[in-house]
Amino acid sequence: MIGVLLLTALSTLPVALPAAPASPEVLAQAVQRHYDTIRDFSADFEHRYRGGTLRTQVVERGTAAFKKPGLMRWVYDAPERKEFVSDGRRIYAYIPQDRQVVVSQVPSDADAPLPVLFLAGKGNLTRDFVVALAGDATPATTTLTLTPRNPGADYAQMLLVVQLPGLRIIGLTTVDLQGGTSAFSFTHVKENQGLSDKQFAFRIPKGVDVLTDDGSH
Repeated sequence: MIGVLLLTALSTLPVALPAAPASPEVLAQAVQRHYDTIRDFSADFEHRYRGGTLRTQVVERGTAAFKKPGLMRWVYDAPERKEFVSDGRRIYAYIPQDRQVVVSQVPSDADAPLPVLFLAGKGNLTRDFVVALAGDATPATTTLTLTPRNPGADYAQMLLVVQLPGLRIIGLTTVDLQGGTSAFSFTHVKENQGLSDKQFAFRIPKGVDVLTDDGSH
């Protein structure tokens, strides 16, 4: 779950594309350049998760804020309150109903999934993925299907829904090796606001249990 929460990127500065229809690689390069211009952003999101075995679907909503490199705050409002915060060194997962905070280290570049490196500004779409166009393009959007070149990846594909024109990423879906999907859609996006690092600091509430990623208290 925490790894999935690190997967997204949005931007709005214009990037020129050729008049002829762009190849998947050209479009991915333009999206990468576009994303590289974004320092921080915030948005409302809807998260839909469907398990690969049971095929049950969960729909959640909330707000998110990000700042490169590696700062994030996800606040789920419905149906259950949850928070996932990264201060660049540690990730805090807090579910008030459980009165518990789980603290883990931010993964190193060697251990991080490729989408996480993309978010941190260290990945590259055309270098790290085999790129194709999905068949659901419209005049307003197109979808890039990204298959990791690394055969040891822990997921099968990532799909980016790109708004046209402008190349803003308005949707991101990961497909795990069991066929489960985790899909985010984004609205009310605000970019390059100059978000302060203080917005990504997490204060552990009083009276909650604190667990580390090795299981200790």
